[in-house]
Amino acid sequence: MTGEKNLQTLLASVHPELREGEYVYVLWPHGRPLAPGIEAAVREAEGLTVVLPRAEADSLGLSYDFVAAWITLQVHSELEAIGLTAAVGKALTDARISCNVLAGFHHEHLLVPVADTARALEALAELSAESSRQPRPELLLRNESVADREQILALTAEAFAISPATGLPADGEPVEVELLRQLFECEEYLPEFSVVAVLDGEVVGHVISTRGWVDDHKLLGLGPIGVTPRLQRHGIGTALMNETVSRANAAGESGIALLGSTDYYPRFGFVPATSLGVLPPERTWGDLFQLLPLAVWPGGVHGTFRYAAPFDRI
Repeated sequence: MTGEKNLQTLLASVHPELREGEYVYVLWPHGRPLAPGIEAAVREAEGLTVVLPRAEADSLGLSYDFVAAWITLQVHSELEAIGLTAAVGKALTDARISCNVLAGFHHEHLLVPVADTARALEALAELSAESSRQPRPELLLRNESVADREQILALTAEAFAISPATGLPADGEPVEVELLRQLFECEEYLPEFSVVAVLDGEVVGHVISTRGWVDDHKLLGLGPIGVTPRLQRHGIGTALMNETVSRANAAGESGIALLGSTDYYPRFGFVPATSLGVLPPERTWGDLFQLLPLAVWPGGVHGTFRYAAPFDRI
């Protein structure tokens, strides 16, 4: 299951849950077999630290100083989600409550002093309620400007750091970055089809469509499209695609061609281009080369698609 990355969504749905019992941190005796009651462990150069129920530590004759309540935040966050631990830590710090954090694959776990359990739960509930009341920043879609281009190139480098073609890390700068530089300056550049997504003043997504052809029939060639990685799977790519289709229909364009996933793009109406008589520039692309016929698609268009000139140079 994919975890949540959006900080406001995470904070609004933390749902703190108190685990039964009291827990302690113990420096585990060197060479001693691990006990079955251990809940967490961290290996350090100085030794092995374990967290286990206080009653278990007492029965094993182990010493400890810190007695904690265990609170689990019942929200599934991505391990790469940004800001959750800091926000929770600040809320508890503001309440003058110390906290030790354990990050699991599915949840964040907080160990707070037993005496502060009720206040910690109250502080976390207030943090969640406050986040629920705050309006989420509105996603703005607008034409790209020259001033946006450095941000666009930076997010494109991040978005394509893992090659969508190979699934491997890009060797140096992703080719999509240089392609964009050239598309911004080429004759086939169409400013109304270079669209940025802006969230809270930051450019977080971009899509470009440039002039393409099948023989003398004009089409749009879409790509690249990129979303800053921390905000992927949050609907930004979908918004950019829908905006492109809407603009293309309003401008009287007849169709949009692209090379991309056959799992993702059909949801917007894309079909294998060959089913409409349009061949990909590279025959090996097969059904990955797709076409969206728009409202004024004339039919009877046959031939090989030609992208803007920079595609041939990359």
